[in-house]
Amino acid sequence: MTEVIGVRFKEVGKVYYFDPDNTPLSTGDMVIVETARGIECGEVATPNKKIDDSTIVHPLKKLIRKATPEDLAHVEENRTKEKNAFDICEKKISAHKLDMKLVDVEYTFDNNKILFYFTADGRVDFRALVKDLAAVFRTRIELRQIGVRDEAKMLGGLGICGRPFCCSEFLGEFQPVSIKMAKEQGLSLSPVKISGTCGRLMCCLKYEQEAYLDLLKNTPKVGAIVNTPEGKGTVVEQNLLTGSLKVKMDKAPAAAPLAFKVKDIKIIKDAQIRVDRKEIEQLKGLE
Repeated sequence: MTEVIGVRFKEVGKVYYFDPDNTPLSTGDMVIVETARGIECGEVATPNKKIDDSTIVHPLKKLIRKATPEDLAHVEENRTKEKNAFDICEKKISAHKLDMKLVDVEYTFDNNKILFYFTADGRVDFRALVKDLAAVFRTRIELRQIGVRDEAKMLGGLGICGRPFCCSEFLGEFQPVSIKMAKEQGLSLSPVKISGTCGRLMCCLKYEQEAYLDLLKNTPKVGAIVNTPEGKGTVVEQNLLTGSLKVKMDKAPAAAPLAFKVKDIKIIKDAQIRVDRKEIEQLKGLE
């Protein structure tokens, strides 16, 4: 077992483990640590705890120190510099006529590097831009192309549910989201209804999936053959959250389907949920 602390460097970013070097720390404490990018200031997300050696990559970098008031003042100074660097970089991008969108700028704590995050439809030759930026800032420059999900996480905003983006509120890392999840949750496969502001499938489909799979274990799927209090029929509609079904009765196929509760139904032969090729082709750009 090894004692660690979990540190994140962005408000809702990935948590990285460090050796606390026998220093007791609490959630929310600011600390100075060494990372692959250099010396950084981060926030303690997980206080001192012991975890199994197999879950971490050795050797762990040690805590340098708990952040001092001077360190925090330096972080604020860097935030001001980042705004200035953003404006300068945007002007340089325009001057070089590059087809790219600047999203964010980040100074490392030790000012040894400035990172410029951008989005673009394809590859961008930004070598001349890097030379220009290096001449202005006289430090190491890194341009990093990110995806639309990362852009949404950095910029934040409101989703179609009216709440702040999940990715910028509490999701530390992105998880794969599939079209099949939307179909299993009984959602319309209209791109407008299942995609977020970023234009990709909504992240909530992933973290809600486990609950829907649990409901599907006891709920007949659309197309299932069932026995009802009114006789045998085929499920034509289901609502997983309310536990209600609509069943087309064999004895009256031309009549309107009847509504039943799942608890009153007995499954004779369940159906399968499949995403056909046409649906995959239509929505492949969303995953």
